[in-house]
Amino acid sequence: MLYLHGLGHFHPENVISNQFLEELDIGTNEEWIIERVGILSRRTVLPLDYIRSTRNQDQRAAFEAAEYNNAQTGSFAARMALERAGISPEDIGMVISGSSAQDMLTPAEASTVAGELNIDVPCFDINSACSTFGMHINVLGMMKPEALPPFVLLVNPENMTRNVNYADRSVAVLWGDGSAAAVVSTRERSRAVFLSSHCDSKPTAWEKVMIPRMGYFQQDGHAVQGFAIRKTTESIRALQSLYPVNRFVGHQANLGMLRTACERTGITEDQHWHNVELFGNTGCSSAPAVLSQHWDDFTPGDHIAVCVVGGGLTWVHTLLKIEDIK
Repeated sequence: MLYLHGLGHFHPENVISNQFLEELDIGTNEEWIIERVGILSRRTVLPLDYIRSTRNQDQRAAFEAAEYNNAQTGSFAARMALERAGISPEDIGMVISGSSAQDMLTPAEASTVAGELNIDVPCFDINSACSTFGMHINVLGMMKPEALPPFVLLVNPENMTRNVNYADRSVAVLWGDGSAAAVVSTRERSRAVFLSSHCDSKPTAWEKVMIPRMGYFQQDGHAVQGFAIRKTTESIRALQSLYPVNRFVGHQANLGMLRTACERTGITEDQHWHNVELFGNTGCSSAPAVLSQHWDDFTPGDHIAVCVVGGGLTWVHTLLKIEDIK
């Protein structure tokens, strides 16, 4: 079991509305966007004037123009998670990070986040694209309690809009920026505990979703959406066979995809926590950010199915149980 002590999230201030995308004159409009992906707005670390004037045709310029980097946004989310956990950065004994598009090839992004927090602890990355948060939970859940320090910080910084071609409407409508963080422990009990988890992948289909080095995000949209619906549905059903699931949080890629999975598994709208309509696809930070936004809504007895999918192709599901601990 893996205990969850605190969650945090951060979304940058700049808002990419559907009207903004329509004004880019790339062949899209609000009706088209809502019908296909159900997204109303997204956040970005890029200045809107930069996107408007360049359509982000030079990615090097995007990294220079960005108002925050991954280490900064990751640390913002981390500080919220630490505050909720009631501990300080100095209490953290290990930092693990992961994202869909790291700022640097070397060092591990966990090191840059720890540097922002001014702590010197073991740091490394575990990456599996949009399913990274689930993979973090799965890997740590398999470890013996004595193998880890009392508190581990997990960070998922995602600033994907720097990797978006804003002349491509099929991609421009999807992505937003956001970061999430979690304080977990295999030793110290808390009210929230990850019980079981499962991960798997289909690497023979890795080319369906990718970001080439110094390239833009690209995917086979039809194939990926079908994969996401199938694996999310299978994941929910697998957890329902073991637990009385009464909440669901999925990868926030597409509101239609999420609702289809809910319809197939009997998850009602009031049981479905999501934020994709306001923040877009924020990669591996999406599911933990939704959980973080509902931190104060956790109720003893809740059994929350967390099901994420990502490039690789990978999928992970885990069950978060909320207990009554004084």
